[in-house]
Amino acid sequence: MLAALLQTGFGGLIKIRGDRCWRDLTCMDFHYETQPVPNPMAYVLHRSPWWFHRFETLSNHFLELVVPFFVFLGRSMCILHGALQILFQVVLIISGNLSFLNWLTIVPSLACFDDATLAFLFPSGPGGLKDRVLKMQEEEAQGPRAVQTYGCVARRLVNLAMGVLIAGLSVPVVLNLLSPRQIMNSSFHPLRIVNTYGAFGSITKERTEVILQGTASPNASAPDAEWKDYEFKCKPGDLRRRPCLISPYHYRLDWLMWFAAFQTYEHNEWIIHLAGKLLANDAQALSLLGVNPFEGTAPPRSDALTNRTLPHLPAEPPPPTLEMCRTAGATGPAPRPCHHLLGAPAPRGPPSEGS
Repeated sequence: MLAALLQTGFGGLIKIRGDRCWRDLTCMDFHYETQPVPNPMAYVLHRSPWWFHRFETLSNHFLELVVPFFVFLGRSMCILHGALQILFQVVLIISGNLSFLNWLTIVPSLACFDDATLAFLFPSGPGGLKDRVLKMQEEEAQGPRAVQTYGCVARRLVNLAMGVLIAGLSVPVVLNLLSPRQIMNSSFHPLRIVNTYGAFGSITKERTEVILQGTASPNASAPDAEWKDYEFKCKPGDLRRRPCLISPYHYRLDWLMWFAAFQTYEHNEWIIHLAGKLLANDAQALSLLGVNPFEGTAPPRSDALTNRTLPHLPAEPPPPTLEMCRTAGATGPAPRPCHHLLGAPAPRGPPSEGS
């Protein structure tokens, strides 16, 4: 049940009610490139064909919005739910450095497998664990039947009353969930005791990185001042560096820098404190970074924060539609893939040698 709630609430509903790209199936065109801390496999998956990204998005909706209900459809479907969810989490682990989140999500999915399903993991010979358990079950079955007491009846009535109470209290929650003007946690949000989380309900379409720089020049505003970049252990920075692979480990500072790029430093005062620590060559602050350009020299005289938009690496585009081809043809020569849609002969290339 916990695994079903995690996938439906934490992932599926957040996405389908969030960014429009989840509904038009284009979110995966950008996800691998703009996720917090990409890994090497993210580059390969980002370069996949357009139809593969559509398949990924549809599969995500199926696994997070449909498969969780398999737990209510009997033993076989519950086992299938557990297997699909574990496979889904393994794919997520391979495709990005998402900390230990996916590893933890696998744990409640293990409850979908009963003893009979996991029996192959235990020895089955004479005197083995399965043989001893079978004898215990036979002895219990041959013993006297349990007599139903008034306490058992009272407990059933209490359980039934609790079920009715929870169902009644859930009605306004479900109505709020389905409402176009949804108000999340409005009753207890002022208490600041819990937070709301959603996995990638909104997908950014370009990647902006906060770059920490320092200079040893006495005049930081001089045109000839040399600014050097601090490199993080895993956060994207130097375009020549291969993405790292750290899951389930988690570099908290690298993760926070991804969120800091969405706002100015006024909303993230901790960045100012970090810059001050770097100016003082603080050993603990520098231990959080991958490369200190001033190692072995005097600390920098000035620090700077720069927002740098990394170049977009486009995925393979889908084939043009008829409307796209007509628009392109009205403003100039239509692209070569459009000619079979417009009914015009494709332009010939230059003649080859010997033709």
